[in-house]
Amino acid sequence: MFVPSQQARIWLRTEPTDMRKSYNGLSALVKNQLEQDPLSGHYFVFVNRRKTMMKVLYFESSGYCVWSKRLEQGQFQVRASPTGQRSLSWTDLQLLLEGIEVQKLRRFKRYRHAA
Repeated sequence: MFVPSQQARIWLRTEPTDMRKSYNGLSALVKNQLEQDPLSGHYFVFVNRRKTMMKVLYFESSGYCVWSKRLEQGQFQVRASPTGQRSLSWTDLQLLLEGIEVQKLRRFKRYRHAA
């Protein structure tokens, strides 16, 4: 399993993606559909129409990386968003990968050091 860096953001594309796409196709989606820079070091998550396969595209210092997961049973619980994308935390991504859906979310205030 990959572990994103602390300063990197994670973006989930909530619209279905053609999973035949690889580095070039996914980076083009990031530029054109998500309007983000694929070279930024952020993580971009894509899910297919049946919600049984997920790909994560990110750029490291030496090049693009694609991480993929296919479910044998069940689906990823991805909800549509009006903008077609949603920002995730590392915890949200872990819950999504493990198939855990939080019905009622209540976040308590925590200290965050200003960067």
